[in-house]
Order: sequence, then C-alpha cells, then structure tokens
Amino acid sequence: MGAAALKTNEGRPGTRAVARHVRVSARKAREVLNLIRGESYGRANEIVTFSERSVASVVGKCLDSAVANAEHNDQVPAEELFVSACYADEGPTLKRWRPRARGRATPIHKRTCHITVVVSRYTPEELERMAAQDALRDRAGASTRAAVSRRERVEKSRAAEAAREAEHEHDHDDEAADEAAVEAVETDETVEADEAVEATDEVVETDEASDEAAETDDAVEIAEATDDAVEVVEATDDATDDATDDAVEEAAVEEAAVEEAAVDEVTEEVVETDAATEDAGGDADEERA
Repeated sequence: MGAAALKTNEGRPGTRAVARHVRVSARKAREVLNLIRGESYGRANEIVTFSERSVASVVGKCLDSAVANAEHNDQVPAEELFVSACYADEGPTLKRWRPRARGRATPIHKRTCHITVVVSRYTPEELERMAAQDALRDRAGASTRAAVSRRERVEKSRAAEAAREAEHEHDHDDEAADEAAVEAVETDETVEADEAVEATDEVVETDEASDEAAETDDAVEIAEATDDAVEVVEATDDATDDATDDAVEEAAVEEAAVEEAAVDEVTEEVVETDAATEDAGGDADEERA
C-alpha cells in the first residue's frame, strides 16, 4: 500500500515539471523515463540527448524545466540534483477512423500522455562521495558539465531576449521620434494652413469691400442713368402730349371743315331742289292756264 501511494503525484518530494498532452503513448514515454530514473542531472541529460527515441526531446525539455524550477524556486544548484522520480500517465485518446475494404472502417487510437519529472537534491554524504570521485578522475562530473552548459544556454537566451527588447525599445524610440516629427510637420502645416486661411479671409474681405464699393458706384451710376431716363421719358411725354394736342386740334379743324363742306353741299342741293320745284310749279301753272 505504501509503494502504491508513493507512485502518486502528491507523495513525491522534490521539484517537478509536467509536460501535458504529449502526442505519444505512455508506454513509449516510459521506455525513455526508465533509462533516466535515479540518474544524476548530467547523466540523465546525456541519455536523453543521445537517445534515438522521438519522445526523448520532450523528456529532455521536461528535465531542464524541472532543474530550472529547482534553481529558481528552491535555490538548489543543478550539480546537486538527480532524477528522483519520473513517470508517464495516460492522457486523452483521440479517436479516428480508417476506411477499409467493403465499406468497413477500423478505429485509430491516437494516444497522449502526461510526462512528469521530479528532481531532488543529493544528501551531503552522496555529494561528498561524488566530489571525491571527481577529484580522483581529475575532471568535472557529468552533472557539473551539464549545469555549466545549461547556464551558458540560459545566458545566451537571456542575452538574445535582452537584445530583442533593446531593439524593440529602439524601434519604439524611432517610432516615437517619427511620430514627434510627423506631429511637428502637421503642426507646421496647420499653422501654415491657418495663416493661409487668414490671408484668404483678408483677401476675401478686401474683395468684398471692393465689390461693395463697385456696387455703390454702379448704384450711383444707375441712379443717375435712371434720372436721365426719367427726364427723357418726361420730355418724350411732353412732346407726345403736344403732338397729340396738335393732332387733335388739326383733326377737329378738319372735321369742322368737312362738316361745313357737307352742310354747303346739302344747302346747295336744297336750293337746287327748291329751284326745280319752283320751275315745275311754274310749268304746271302754265299748262293749267
């Protein structure tokens, strides 16, 4: 019962890292995990580096993550760590179908797993023994070499990140400078536009004043011309009235003359008629006599 409880995630001391939903079966992952269980960090790193299994790269990343957690969170050097526990739990299975003959289909199970690596610190006695062995070999151990290599990688990664941030900030500074230059240009253009608008307004006002003056002069000229036209019309009316009166008088004289002529003609006719009547009466008296 105690051994079974030791396999759970809660009962294992040390610093852990978990890689979830790895697209490989738990059985294949366990074949690599069995190789590094109980090994020092350096030895485990060498095993996953030279392993031909594709899942070894994922296991190596999980191992580096666990060591980084131990150094950052627990302040334990990487040289003093070993893989105290590692296991792979089955994850969700992706179910697919493969078409087969005669309209049939066979299932495909794409299995996943959750890989957990737990690293712990060696006891002081084990650290002393490892230091004595390294002294006898007259060279650094695998854990030391792996830790140094890892620190170099971390430093390079941080330097690259700092360079990217500096470049990003430089780009931001350039963008800010460009924005400031654009704002200055826009401000100058706005000022020039305002000045141009003011000048245009002044020109428009001047033109309006000129137009008003011209309109005033035109109005005066039109008024004078109107007065002259009125005088001409009045003179024309007077002349027309005089001519009309003369024509009326002439027409009246002509009518009077015509009437007198007609009266004379009638009078003459009456006289002739009377004379004829008298002649006829005399002839009749003569005949009767």
